[in-house]
Amino acid sequence: MSAELQNIKNRFGIIGNFPALNRALEKAIQVAPTDISVLVIGESGVGKEFIPKIIHSESRRKHQPYIVVNCGAIPEGTIDSELFGHEKGAFTGATATRKGYFEVADGGTIFLDEVGELPLQTQVRLLRVLESGEFMKVGSSQVQKTNVRIVAATNVNMMKAIQDGRFREDLYYRLNTVQIDMPPLRERKGDIHLLFRKFAIDFAEKYRMPELELEPSGIHYIESYTFPGNVRQLRNLVEQMTVVERNRKVTAEKLAEYIPMESHLPMVVNTPNNAKQNDFSTEREIMYKILFDMRNDINDLKSLTSELIKNKGTDLSSHEKNLINRIYTPSDNQQQAASSNSLLYFEDRDNIQTPTIISNPDSSYEDIEEIEVEENRPESLSLQNNEKDLIIKALEKHKGRRNKAADELGISQRTLYRKIKQYNLED
Repeated sequence: MSAELQNIKNRFGIIGNFPALNRALEKAIQVAPTDISVLVIGESGVGKEFIPKIIHSESRRKHQPYIVVNCGAIPEGTIDSELFGHEKGAFTGATATRKGYFEVADGGTIFLDEVGELPLQTQVRLLRVLESGEFMKVGSSQVQKTNVRIVAATNVNMMKAIQDGRFREDLYYRLNTVQIDMPPLRERKGDIHLLFRKFAIDFAEKYRMPELELEPSGIHYIESYTFPGNVRQLRNLVEQMTVVERNRKVTAEKLAEYIPMESHLPMVVNTPNNAKQNDFSTEREIMYKILFDMRNDINDLKSLTSELIKNKGTDLSSHEKNLINRIYTPSDNQQQAASSNSLLYFEDRDNIQTPTIISNPDSSYEDIEEIEVEENRPESLSLQNNEKDLIIKALEKHKGRRNKAADELGISQRTLYRKIKQYNLED
């Protein structure tokens, strides 16, 4: 490790020797003297905020302003005013002319945290600043110049955001002149114990209490945990245990009370690249979502079986006929007509239908009659009502954007469109 890198770690309190972490810090030091834009990629809680601080402190702009902007925390209606300023009377409540961050930080550095949350209109303005250094205040027609170095960070999958139309591709490549990747804590196994000790010392001094010490079983346990919240989660864990625990020797059993190992049971989870999906408020809604998915799978299975019957005709073995009859359970009024060698058939893939049972397997397929499923039974209506509620909630959550609603529901846009028509949910 170079002396310069060790000096940076000491100045900013960065703990760890993981190779990917060292590469990220070295790249930040290397690009700092230039004015090129930098995009920091990493999960929430990995410490992305250290990179722009290092870049600013090692650049020629270190004596100029350094401004941090959390793009996800500013309302969409006011973010343009915050970034670029506004003129008096530009909108309701604009009682005076106000400077924006790009004007205040002229000559310095702006750190755009959670840049993936920027509205599309603001992205257009930001692209102009990056390309020409020009911007206009809200409500003004006068072009102003600024000389600002931009460092951005995000935990969003940017390529997916571009595909979904939530982020401009040209802005992405303009920001991503240099990309720095911060590794998640679960990959830094050797650094977890070091970080625990560092936080334990810090909080022991802060709260004037003896510091926590990990037993061997505790070290093994904490290094086996995945830490979805990364360094931030570990820091909060140590602070909580410092205040609450009387025994300063921390074992695996004690850690399990705070961070239980992940269960292998099926559950609804949030992932880093898609954190907002499957957000349902009650267990009952989750169960209806599972039933909804299972019903779609069964319908697909019936459609596939139908295609096989069409392609093979009536030349089916006894085992195949029995298997098909098990898939297509006849209704009560058809049960008496069923026989062990019955043959079932249906046609429409989008509107799954219950086929008429043909007692004579040698009959021609041209004589098959199709009967639509009656979906007015109480259990079917209950499932439909909850399916309708899920669709309405998904559409409201994503403000009518059907592609996002379809992704959350786990169905195709075509299927969602058909459901919207079925339940009269058109705008």
